[in-house]
Amino acid sequence: MEESHELVFFVNGRKIVEKNVDPELNLLTYLRRKLGLTGTKLGCGEGGCGSCTVMVSKYSPLEKKILHIAINACLAPLCSLHHAAVTTVEGIGSTTTRIHPVQERIAKSHGSQCGFCTPGIVMSVYTLLRNNPDPTMEEIEDTLQGNLCRCTGYRAILEGLSTFAKPLNCCGQSGKENGCCKGQFGANHLGPSNCCGQNGTENGCCKGQFGVNPPGMSPRLFEPSEFKPLDPTQEPIFPPELLLLQESPRDTLIFKGERVTWIQPTTLNKLLVLKGRYPDARLVVGNTEVGIEMRMKNMLYPIILAPAHIPEMNFSCFTDTGIMFGAACNLTYIGSVLKQAVNQLPSYKTEVFKAVLEQLRWFAGQQVRNVAAVGGNIMTASPISDLNPVFMASGCLLTLSSEGGNRVVQMDGDFFTGYRKTVVKPQEVLISIEIPYTKKGEYLSAYKQAQRRDDDIAIVNCGMRVAFKEGTDIVEELGLSYGGMAPTTVFAKKTCELLLGKKWNKALLQEACSLLSGELTLSPSAPGGMVQFRRTLTLSFFFKFYLSVLQKLGQDFQNDIRVESIPPDYVSATELFHKDPPSAVQLFQEVPPDQCPMDVVGQPLPHLSSLKQATGEALYCDDLPCFEKELYLALVTSTEAHAKISSIDTSEALKVPGVTHFLTAKDVPGSNQTGQILMDETVFADGVVTCVGHVIGAIVADTEIHAHTAAKAVKITYEKLQPIITIQDAVAHNSFYMPPRKIENGNIDLGFAESDDIIEGEMYIGGQEHFYLETQCTVAIPRGEDGEMELFVSTQSPSQIQTLVAHALGVPANRIVVRVKRIGGGFGGKETRSWLLSTVVAVAAHKTKRPVRCSLNRDEDMLVTGGRNPFLGRYKVGFQKNGKVVALDLKLYCNAGNSLDISSAVMNRALFHMDNAYKIPNARVISYICKTNLTSNTAFRGFGAPQAMLIAECWMNDIVAKCGLPSEQVQRLNLYQEGDITYTNQKLEAVNIIKCWDECLENSSFHSRRKAVDDYNRQHCWKKRGLAIIPTKFGISFNAIFLNQAGALVHIYTDGSVLLTHGGVEMGQGLHTKMVQVASKALGIPVSRIHISETSTNTVPNTSATAASVGSDLNGMAILNACQTLLERLQPFKLANPKGTWEQWISAAYMERVSLSAAGFYRTPDLNYDWDKNEGRAYNYYSYGVACSEVEIDCLTGDHKNLRTDIVMDVGNSLNPAVDIGQVEGGFMQGLGYFTLEELRYSPEGVLYTRGPGAYKIPSAGDIPMQLNVSLLRESPNRKAIYSSKAVGEPPLFLAASIFFAIKDAIVAARATSGKTGPLRLNSPATPERIRNACIDNLTEMCPPADPGTFTPWNIEV
Repeated sequence: MEESHELVFFVNGRKIVEKNVDPELNLLTYLRRKLGLTGTKLGCGEGGCGSCTVMVSKYSPLEKKILHIAINACLAPLCSLHHAAVTTVEGIGSTTTRIHPVQERIAKSHGSQCGFCTPGIVMSVYTLLRNNPDPTMEEIEDTLQGNLCRCTGYRAILEGLSTFAKPLNCCGQSGKENGCCKGQFGANHLGPSNCCGQNGTENGCCKGQFGVNPPGMSPRLFEPSEFKPLDPTQEPIFPPELLLLQESPRDTLIFKGERVTWIQPTTLNKLLVLKGRYPDARLVVGNTEVGIEMRMKNMLYPIILAPAHIPEMNFSCFTDTGIMFGAACNLTYIGSVLKQAVNQLPSYKTEVFKAVLEQLRWFAGQQVRNVAAVGGNIMTASPISDLNPVFMASGCLLTLSSEGGNRVVQMDGDFFTGYRKTVVKPQEVLISIEIPYTKKGEYLSAYKQAQRRDDDIAIVNCGMRVAFKEGTDIVEELGLSYGGMAPTTVFAKKTCELLLGKKWNKALLQEACSLLSGELTLSPSAPGGMVQFRRTLTLSFFFKFYLSVLQKLGQDFQNDIRVESIPPDYVSATELFHKDPPSAVQLFQEVPPDQCPMDVVGQPLPHLSSLKQATGEALYCDDLPCFEKELYLALVTSTEAHAKISSIDTSEALKVPGVTHFLTAKDVPGSNQTGQILMDETVFADGVVTCVGHVIGAIVADTEIHAHTAAKAVKITYEKLQPIITIQDAVAHNSFYMPPRKIENGNIDLGFAESDDIIEGEMYIGGQEHFYLETQCTVAIPRGEDGEMELFVSTQSPSQIQTLVAHALGVPANRIVVRVKRIGGGFGGKETRSWLLSTVVAVAAHKTKRPVRCSLNRDEDMLVTGGRNPFLGRYKVGFQKNGKVVALDLKLYCNAGNSLDISSAVMNRALFHMDNAYKIPNARVISYICKTNLTSNTAFRGFGAPQAMLIAECWMNDIVAKCGLPSEQVQRLNLYQEGDITYTNQKLEAVNIIKCWDECLENSSFHSRRKAVDDYNRQHCWKKRGLAIIPTKFGISFNAIFLNQAGALVHIYTDGSVLLTHGGVEMGQGLHTKMVQVASKALGIPVSRIHISETSTNTVPNTSATAASVGSDLNGMAILNACQTLLERLQPFKLANPKGTWEQWISAAYMERVSLSAAGFYRTPDLNYDWDKNEGRAYNYYSYGVACSEVEIDCLTGDHKNLRTDIVMDVGNSLNPAVDIGQVEGGFMQGLGYFTLEELRYSPEGVLYTRGPGAYKIPSAGDIPMQLNVSLLRESPNRKAIYSSKAVGEPPLFLAASIFFAIKDAIVAARATSGKTGPLRLNSPATPERIRNACIDNLTEMCPPADPGTFTPWNIEV
């Protein structure tokens, strides 16, 4: 067979031939940098977010058909695409040609906010529809397992895509087409916004299940009947040339790069010869492991062998003993074959197959399953592999080959010899695996518990198999294997041996748990932490297996074997996870019937960029075409939390091809000192580093690969200093940024004296990573004269970047122009921390006199930019017997990190929100801002308020528990009312909280569901449900009064078109859309005549950051001011020609030399809070909301399911109900992540472990409540903001605390079942670990934690 060095593939129908491809070049980089196809985005670089999803089509000799698969372009080596056709988002439709139905529906159903994730979601669903034009809703949800969205909350995405699905949730009536939802598309999965709209009977139409809409309220955010139908015949064809190439013999492909050689043999013999010659070579099929190791773990594999096209490794066949698969078969194919076998074979034969399928259900995302090979999963030897425990428990047979011949080994307890090691010899290749049938009386189950259900690695998983002596319940064979309990997948050999010959009964269960707790031990310092939880899971899984086998024995041998019966309240422990299709109702107030059709304020107008976002045409910072002579920058950061820099050795780094400079503090031409309030930071560390991730220097090179390779080659030595990591450390060392700040009102001592009862407690709330899908990015272009520089930055605060870059370069601010088209999410993370990258890139551009670009990798971004401040609250609360709060004494501590940044402002907002929505007559709160050696924490949606309000709900929860009264009664008793004075002495006006509360109680059927939850809990021992209702009150304004100002610039051109510029940044929140609506209403012209190009410092100067939820309030009023000025100038021409057109008035004004350009300005009036006197108006107004949530927890594993959430949100008169509902749902889901999923984990030395989607889990589409109902409060105009609207960005986030307290409610029920009563401290987030450890039972008591202080924990709460 001949060798070839030529790669042939197609992209969007265009043939491409590349010679001498670098094996380290991935498809994503090639598409973006070489072909300029920037619709495919880089979100994480590890296949965990789906932003880079593309479709790859190829002919499969195995399946003898053309396959269309979704893959992660960030992991796919370009070398692997020989004879494949790649389709990107640009290849399926565009706004200039034809929009594809997937693009149209996701855009028009309001499923795109910042839009960065949208092309990846589009391509995932497009691929599904290419394979199956008529999918079920479950298949659509499964397809999205590998796609993350941080903005929308997923509901709008699912609702738009549900219009492609089969009608599973129809009412099932056979009524007339117009009388039932069946007539509408056949899809009504997410409720009545897709309902037929008929007034059928309750049983005749889906409307009946949601009740009648209140007068003037509409559920219709979009009109599905307007969507273009999906026509599979119009899709691009597979290139015929590639079909012809399949018939010709393949050559061995060889590609040699600077560091790596890729060899793709076509025969097994050639592969075995190569493996004999290069025994250390890695075999790569999907590159889902090796790609991550090379990029993130700095590992290098000089020789890569690609066996993807070897027939002996790509097959499946049924044998007498099982099904054999080639080792190169991908997991999707294996799943399809096993599914078919389960459907066709007797049930007793397919126990192993069903267990494998159960694990595959939650194995990574679809993009990874499509390419990851089963052989790679085995040979990677990951200790947390989801499949290896099943393979081991079932004794799968592996065929190994080398030049010396073949051998067959069994996957047993001896197969894994150490961490990432197996019995396979270096020169051997895994050729196939045989998954066995089971026999009658043999049972196998698999279990897994992870932080998040969809696309997450296991904390602990297992495969469990038992075979009984024929006709008995006596154990003949037993196999228990676990992942996550050792450096390898482990077999509980001792336990299994001692249980042989015993009857399957309670005595065996007790003995098994005792044996397992002794055999599967973990050091209290074990890597991965969660030691008690992991040990308890091993017993919980066996208990589930025991019950499951008992159940199956009873069913299979009901007349032959007498087995113990399972108590009815235990049955739920045997049930596998099941989730109904999502449903949702969104209600908003319709505009008045007499409103002018041209006036779109109050209408659910789609995001103006949504179609461009869905087609990949919307440009983000890193999508800018490369400039001539452009260079790329990579950061060099500290690996120590606190240390002096002893030396920096760049010798090896400067040898890397293409490297031009290494920059440090001495290269900063202006001031190296920088920062926010205190200017306590540096562009580059100067002598001392104060956190892991502190920027020490930067490499500048010709390509991204060269820059990162060189950055990793810089060697730094340190002299370690003692770090301060936690809040407790800071308190012990008196390490604070400023003196404590106090607010006191009333007489706290008298209040406690008059209280019937007093409770003291504390609560810890962890931090949160912003995880905007677009990482920090800057492109800097020096203009060559007068120190001028232009920067394109992904930032919420262009003016601040302008100021700090000018400061670093030593030039006036008027020489720096900062431009922002849009950003792919911000959430506060780009309010202040963008300067960290922008100043470094600007210094590099100044130094090299060339354009310089840097877009941080996800792990870098998470390391260097900081997140939400962790908080600790210590409270003492006094109250009356009826639950009425009398006095509160509170201390708040926040972990600010290694600089103050704006943590003082974060803490100020926490001080103003420590009451949530409750009136406290006597209050004292003292705040402490802790100085530690973590990356500086910063602004995050809610800005300190969610932490303070969660602590408020914690002490309210304690009061309820102590009083023994219904929670909703005590909470309502304490809610603010109209005219109340807050503890900061601000009088409350237009208080809508009780209105929201009562409406939410009614919408959610709270009282009947409270009874239903209590009934459910009495009937179930191992599953419990919880219900909670939570209010929120959120102040609207910047706390720093001077920031409450905004400018706008409106140009009218002679053709009547309008160019609108304002100080706000579009980051997905729909700000530009709302501002166009405002201008349209003010000027009386259609939105189609108005355009916003970008936000820039040379059009509107001195802008405040787009933050604090006031973007629409401030900029809307500034735009209105400018428009009013223009209307005054136009008035004479309107009077002179009252029947004229807009264009005629503009032309007339121009001819009369009247200026058609106007600047607008606005400052929020009457903000005057005085800290010394504790009086004045801190906020312009308050936004209110209430949410009721129901959850179900698995008491054995800590898993939980979000069943239903009802939200009522006060947004005034909504400027755009679709945008506002999107903000409510997106904020709620971000809060859901904060309170239940997202856990930043640090080592005791201050190293952040959770640096990417593999370790840090934001909510996925599978985490939204199965029923999510949102209602915007009707008839609640707000006279203090533009067109009677209200801010909506931050206030809804805290409503997700209803999920947290519903979980706590369920835990209390579980503890009561175990006889445990009394106070329960539950810190946030309520992760599976915290839930399981709180559900105390005999299994947790068999795995007691080690005593604190007797060991060094793997991770700590900071």
